[in-house]
This record gives sequence, structure tokens and C-alpha cells, in this order.
Amino acid sequence: MTGHASPVRSAVTRAGRAGRSGSTLPPLRQALAERRELSETRTQPPLVTLRHYAGTSPGKLVAIMVLLSLTLVITGWYASSVLDSRTSTLRQMVDRTEPLAESAQVLYSSLSIADASANGAFLSGGLESPALRTRYADAIATAATSLITASGNLMEKSKATSAAEFAETRRDVETLAKNIPLYTGLVETARTNNRLGNPVGSAYLGVASTLMQNQILPAAQRLYDRRSAAISDPQQTLSTPPWAVYAALAVIIGTLLATARYLARRTRRRFNVGILAALAAILIGSVWLLASGLTSVAITHSARDNGANPLRDLTSARILTQQARSAETLSFVRRGDQAGLERTFTLATLQIYRTLSKVQTNLDDDAAVTSDQLDTAKNLLHQWTAADDDARAAIQNGDFSDAQKIIGTGASAQRYAALDAELVTAITATRESFRTDINTAQRVIGYTGTGIFVITCFAALAVIGGLLPRIREYR
Repeated sequence: MTGHASPVRSAVTRAGRAGRSGSTLPPLRQALAERRELSETRTQPPLVTLRHYAGTSPGKLVAIMVLLSLTLVITGWYASSVLDSRTSTLRQMVDRTEPLAESAQVLYSSLSIADASANGAFLSGGLESPALRTRYADAIATAATSLITASGNLMEKSKATSAAEFAETRRDVETLAKNIPLYTGLVETARTNNRLGNPVGSAYLGVASTLMQNQILPAAQRLYDRRSAAISDPQQTLSTPPWAVYAALAVIIGTLLATARYLARRTRRRFNVGILAALAAILIGSVWLLASGLTSVAITHSARDNGANPLRDLTSARILTQQARSAETLSFVRRGDQAGLERTFTLATLQIYRTLSKVQTNLDDDAAVTSDQLDTAKNLLHQWTAADDDARAAIQNGDFSDAQKIIGTGASAQRYAALDAELVTAITATRESFRTDINTAQRVIGYTGTGIFVITCFAALAVIGGLLPRIREYR
């Protein structure tokens, strides 16, 4: 077997001899060294290899494609989140926040009407008129219904409600639930004594009115103030355009233009179909967002200026009207503390006039309530205060019969009822205008968030489709 050497061994032997005669290293050792060097090159750290690849033209194109696609998708997600949040806030304002504010307003107004009606019913000195009795009963029933609505919804702790606000709301609802039945019981006791001709009836009525003014109405007012703030606070944000989304889309447009210019310079091609498609899609989405966003902001601004703000002022004016009427009637029934009750009436009517003047000054051309309506309300207020002056003059002259007629069924009662009806009409029109504007703003921006996200995803796919063929050209 030794005489038959293998071909491999013979080749190695010849290679070794040839190597010793003409090279420094034997061919076999040189081959092994080259293989070792190649192996070391292939086993470099991935970061070094990636850094080397990123410096090449295809590496730069891959980096541009990945970063631009991710930026487009993230921008679309951000824009969709911001716009969907606005839509959700507008929808919640119409479906939940505004009805809760309305129920709190009705609760407050109804309690004030009930107190004024209960006091007015005692002006006759005996059996009260059916109209006042019905007005009192309807006001108490409406207040009870509004309290049920308020307690059924306000007791639900939402994410936007702090723990302190939730505790205060719970406390106010409990105060109303406990004291309204107590108030009606005192009124019924006073009414019974009044029918029997017992003077103690006016004392019971005074206790009931004091309970209403010192505990019930303040709790109802706090509920109303919180619900009004829940409407006005989000409108401050909704009345501002989404500048961050506009800025992000502007950065995307600038990046796409820079990418198109880079490709034209590197690939010697003037246009890239994918980049142009992405740029066209983003421009269309930006125009859509600009139009819908600014329109929604303008409508929300109108809802705030022509709806929420005058609605709050008109509601305050109506509540002050009930308080003034309660002070007017109570001063005649009790025939004591005339100076204090007269001062309450004077301050309330003065505040009503200032509030109506404020609403009239801030009116826009497209406001739901007109300047003529407010002029009518101010004229009725002036006539009411004049009739009250006549009644007080009659009391000072000892003519209680004439004063009773003026306050109970005469000029004072008629002007008060007319003013209250005028305020109710203005409040209803303003509320409908507010809800219409908010619904319109919601519809205008409703699908914009989803549309922008779809457009940015399409632009990301277009960028990938436009850059992949350029990357493959380097293979």
C-alpha cells in the first residue's frame, strides 16, 4: 500500500516543493491564512457591519424608506388620536354634559320658582289661587325629576372628575334629597295654618323660605356651576386649532420634498412615482384637515359665544328673577325686615339688568336671541320694578289691600310672569343654537381622524413601493 500514494498526497507534496522554490509561504499555508482572514471578516460585530452598510447608497435608501414610513404611520396615528378625541368630546358634550347642565339648571330654576310661588300663594290670606297652587306643584315635581336625573348621572365618577369634586357633588345631592321634602312639609304646614287664619302660618313660611335660600338653593347652584364648567372648560381647547397635527404634517411634506430631491440627484431620475404619490396623498389630507379642522373650530367658537356664554347668563338672570320675586312676596307676607328684603329685591333686579345688558353687548349677528328680545326683557324688568315701588308705597301708606292686589295678581305679578316667560324663550332658543352648533362641529370633523390615518398608511406604502426598486438596482 505504500507504493500507491494517494493523488491528494502527491498533489500536496508537489505543491510543497514548488512553494519552497518560489514563495515565502507554502501554498497550503497561504490558502489557510486567506481562509482565516476571510473568516475574521465575516465574523465582525453586526453593528460594525450595519454601520458599513449604512454608509453605502443602498443602505441610505433603506434607512430613508424605514424612517419615512414609520414617521408617516406614527403621524397618522397621532393625528387620528387627537381628532378622534375632539370628536368624542363634542359627542359627549351633546349626549351627556349638556343634558346634565340642563337638568341642574332646571333643578335650580324650579326650586326658585317653587319658593316664589309658595310665598305668592299667601298673599290672598286664605285659600290660594289655583294658578299659584299648580305652579308650585309643577315646580316641585320638575325639581324632583331633575334631582333624579342629576343624582343618577352625577354620581357616576368619570375619569375627568376629581375625588374632591365627586365628594362635593355627592354631598350636595344628599343635601337636596334630605331638605326638599323638609321644605315641602314646612310649606304644607304654613298653608294649613294660613287657611285656618292662624298667624303662625307666616312663621312656618319664613322658616321654609330660609331653608330654601340658605341650604337648598346654594347646593343646587353648586351643582349647576360644576355642570356649566364641564361645558365651558372643554370649549377652551376645542376652540383652538390642532396646531401640533398641522406642524407634523408640514414636517412630513418637507421630508418628502427633500427625499424626492435626494433621489433625483442620486438616481439621475427626475421623478419617483412612489414619493410623488405619497406627497399628493399628504397634501390632500392636509387640505382636508385644514378645512374641516378650522371649520369645526369656528363652529365651536360660535357655540361658545352664541350658545354657552349667553345661556349661562340668561339662566343666571332667570334665577335672579325668581329670587327677586321671592323677596318681594315674602316681604309682604311677613311684613317684617322690609329693609333687608327690599335690598335683596333691588340688588337682584339690578343684577338682572346688568346681565341682560352684558348679553346684549356681546351679541353676534347670528345669535339665537335678538337684541329686540333683550330690550323687551329689560322693559318688562323696568315695569316690574316700577310696580314694586307702587306696592311698597302703598304699604308705607297703610293700604295693604292695594299692595296685595299689585303684588298678588296686579301689575307686579303680571310683569314678573311676562319677564320669566321672555327669559324662558331666550334660554330655549340659545340652548337649541348651542346643541345645533356642537352637532355640526362633530359632523364636520367626525371622519377626519380616520381619513388622515388611512391617507398616511397609504403614503407609507407608496414610499416603500417607490424606494424598493431603487434599492434592488444596487444588487
